[in-house]
Amino acid sequence: MGKKKNPPDIRERFGYAVKSRREELALTQEDLAEKARIHRTYLSDIERGSRNVALINIERLAGALKMPISSLFLLVER
Repeated sequence: MGKKKNPPDIRERFGYAVKSRREELALTQEDLAEKARIHRTYLSDIERGSRNVALINIERLAGALKMPISSLFLLVER
């Protein structure tokens, strides 16, 4: 019998939401990282779900993605 795969955790869901919105806006990781004032490799880690993102960076990302923080988290909850 195979192992059940756990559902994605909040970091993975958040990363997917950020990546989806970034692609929707036709931004590269470099573009978004610059707008959010974070390092591109840090953004890459976020999108892969391997970072536990600080609140200040969530706020920066939401601003760079041109959306309120609450809307970003609505994408996470989908």
